[in-house]
Amino acid sequence: MKHLLTLIALPLSALWGAVQAVAQELPKTALRVEKLNELDASIGQAIRDSKLLGAALWVESHGVSYHKAYGQRALKPVAEEMTEDTLFDVASITKVMAGASAAMLCIERGLFQLDDPVSKHLPEFTGEGREKITLRHLLLHTSGLPVNLNPKTQPFTTHDEAVAQICHTKLLFEPGSKFAYSSVGTMLLGGVIERVTGRKFDEFCTTEIFHPLRMNDTVFRPGGEQLKRVAPSSAPLRGLVDDTVARLSGGVAAHASLFTTTSDMARFARMMLNLGELDGVRILKPETVRLMTNVQSPTSLTSPDAKNLPVRRALGWDIDTPYRTPPHDYSLSRGAVFPIGGYGHTGWTGQMLWIDPFSRTFVIFLCNRYVAPTTDTRPAVYQLHHRISTLAAEAVPNFDFKNVPGALPGHAEGERLQ
Repeated sequence: MKHLLTLIALPLSALWGAVQAVAQELPKTALRVEKLNELDASIGQAIRDSKLLGAALWVESHGVSYHKAYGQRALKPVAEEMTEDTLFDVASITKVMAGASAAMLCIERGLFQLDDPVSKHLPEFTGEGREKITLRHLLLHTSGLPVNLNPKTQPFTTHDEAVAQICHTKLLFEPGSKFAYSSVGTMLLGGVIERVTGRKFDEFCTTEIFHPLRMNDTVFRPGGEQLKRVAPSSAPLRGLVDDTVARLSGGVAAHASLFTTTSDMARFARMMLNLGELDGVRILKPETVRLMTNVQSPTSLTSPDAKNLPVRRALGWDIDTPYRTPPHDYSLSRGAVFPIGGYGHTGWTGQMLWIDPFSRTFVIFLCNRYVAPTTDTRPAVYQLHHRISTLAAEAVPNFDFKNVPGALPGHAEGERLQ
């Protein structure tokens, strides 16, 4: 009660820091065993139902973690058991762990500003309204750029050639007017990062983010001994990125191409919960992490793909985004218990990361969902994400998720913004 009264008395500008301080004072307590058993059972059932081949899970709250591997990593050419040190292609989680993080580093270092037009740094990105697009638009998925490039329209074999194609890609709507998820926009962001840093995107991220965090199994093009631990996907060869556009552009892109393990991703999540620092190493300033992970989208923003339901996004991160298909569940990877105000992301390959700063909890679920060449297991896996995050939150003891100071209100059923 003492903490709650203190929080109520604070101005909004100080509330977020107070929430962090209160959360850090909560004692370390073992996660609820019965909920961990339910997690095991849910993942095991998904494997038995052929929704997954195998998976790795990491749940952590206040430094107490539960992590485990399930099922198989691969079936061909020989069966391989899933291990906790398996590397997964995390697909669009690349957008936040690499793309958004690298962008925020560039902002801290004065290499660009959030509201700079893209054309300020890529002068070739002009014409047909493109000069209106800012870096903020790219991070919020409000640029008007399409979801992906079509390599058949204009073939490319390098990242520079792919970015050159983006510079001639027609916009689907007025920048800033709508939300439409765009891998093209994040790929373009990677091109800006390369231009202002004078370094290749993968080298910049590895040197400035992953190596300082001792994330030594986080790589863009796995090879050598690491290759033996990669979970295969639909890519033609193990270790190649599953995303076709990233693969055709040289295997490195800001929208998809990162490979990592649950333990490495856990280090990244801890850094984010600690507002940019881990084990004495600072990656981002606290104010940068707050800016990056709080709602930055305008209150009027909606998603035409989801019947114009309202959208709340951070810089790169998902906070409260409606899905395209009924029943328009918001941010399935948040689950039914974590309050609105945390942040996370998913990946096409079936991967999930959700971070709840209020309870200092994060959930990582990485899997091999490629059970058969013609079977699309994504809908089932996304529903499994919801189940996993719900159970993970229920496993956290001594935290009242129904009364969380600083959490955002939900949307009324069927709400529309006019």
